[in-house]
Amino acid sequence: MLGRLFARKPVDDASDLAPPTGAGLRRTLGVRDLVFLSVGAVVGAGIFSAIGTAAAGEVLADGTVVRQGAGPALVLSFLLLGLVCALAGLCYAELASMIPRAGSAYAYAYATLGEIVAWIVGWDLILEYAVGNVAVAIAWGGYFTSLLGGGGIDLPSWLTHGYFDVASSADPAVRALFESAPRVAGIPLLLNLPAFGIVAVVTALLVSGVRETARANAVLVVVKLVVLAVFVVVGTLHVDPKNYVPFAPNGFRGIHQGAAIVFFAYIGFDAVSTAAEETKDPQRNLPRGILIGLGLCTLLYVIVGAVATGLVPYERLRAADPLAEALEIAGLHAARWVVALGAIAAMTAVLLVFQYGQPRIFFGMARDGLLPAWAARVHARFRTPVATTIATGVLVGLASLVADDEATYDLTNIGTLAAFAIVCLGVLVLRIREPDRPRPFRVPFVGPVAIGGFAACVFVMQGLPASAWKRFGIWLGLGLLLYAAYGYRHSRLRARPPS
Repeated sequence: MLGRLFARKPVDDASDLAPPTGAGLRRTLGVRDLVFLSVGAVVGAGIFSAIGTAAAGEVLADGTVVRQGAGPALVLSFLLLGLVCALAGLCYAELASMIPRAGSAYAYAYATLGEIVAWIVGWDLILEYAVGNVAVAIAWGGYFTSLLGGGGIDLPSWLTHGYFDVASSADPAVRALFESAPRVAGIPLLLNLPAFGIVAVVTALLVSGVRETARANAVLVVVKLVVLAVFVVVGTLHVDPKNYVPFAPNGFRGIHQGAAIVFFAYIGFDAVSTAAEETKDPQRNLPRGILIGLGLCTLLYVIVGAVATGLVPYERLRAADPLAEALEIAGLHAARWVVALGAIAAMTAVLLVFQYGQPRIFFGMARDGLLPAWAARVHARFRTPVATTIATGVLVGLASLVADDEATYDLTNIGTLAAFAIVCLGVLVLRIREPDRPRPFRVPFVGPVAIGGFAACVFVMQGLPASAWKRFGIWLGLGLLLYAAYGYRHSRLRARPPS
């Protein structure tokens, strides 16, 4: 029984790369496209939204401190995350060069640790992409509504707040929406229409083709980089050194918990590896795209974090739009709207890349028989996994109509960290099991890097609140039930005759 659960898919197995329909994914992406995908996914909701909670902490309306912030030492939180992700990124790079499959960490776990571990990783990646995108869509809706309000267009409040978002809010004005919203069968009609709308637009673009997606992402990346450059230049001219004192008001605990919060910012580099089957020369280009993108994003986060905490006292960053709020407090009103526009572009890019990645995880799992066969369908003309792209869009869109973004951040972080830790472990296991197998990219000092990456991911996970661990346990339980009910019986690997 254990042998079947931990059966490994051969590293060089290419039997799944030719779908029954005869239409495979189209290889069109180069290193530049991959770096833009990485920046598109990483520089978004983390820097424009979660950075405020990471700096100032989370405090309930009654004064209860849920978690402490890093203060100006936020830059150390980013450097800590950069180190964690560098270790994981090196492991990703080696496996991506050996196993250029659309399934990302799921495919790597299948080849190194076995089917049951691969299923768990695939199930975790749903938290990374689909659940994470709900949080990004909600944050996008908040910035969009704010931008419209600045232009004199006010949408009805009951169309810009989801039901559970209102229920979890400590703001009396927000909770008052329960009384003022229209009702259907006695239930308040509270729907985040902007969040749903952007998911629908992104899904339509993704169906049309990977080349079109890459071009749209490149435009969005350029816009947000220009906006962040404006923030850094303007903000630097108004930095007050007094705001850096005390530098670490909550000590290392604040830095640790700040890193756990803002880890959401870094999960996007995994999305690069989901593009393996649409990348030209993936053995060479995937490692470069992953590592170059990760380095650029870490540098950018450190610079922006230093400017933001120097611009205003760190406690003032506790806002839904912290960078725009910092500029407003500093009296830079015009720059605030520029940043709000940049945040919309940034989060659109994150939505685009995350919605790009999740269908390809489903696609890879379906080709292995762990999900129904319809999920492996590729559109004959567009050469995209159309069924899973639309299904993901529907699920994320409906959830973003009603969900609460704070809960989804934590759940996304813990699921992603678990997947990263397993990838680090998988590299070491494959080095021991198959030491002579050709590796286009090799992790230097693989023992310390892999073990250090695994330990670092677990360490950052410990900075998340107990509620995240409980939800994660429930999520894993549901996933194992689904595997027992469907995946175990339909696995293509198990159906093969013994060699």
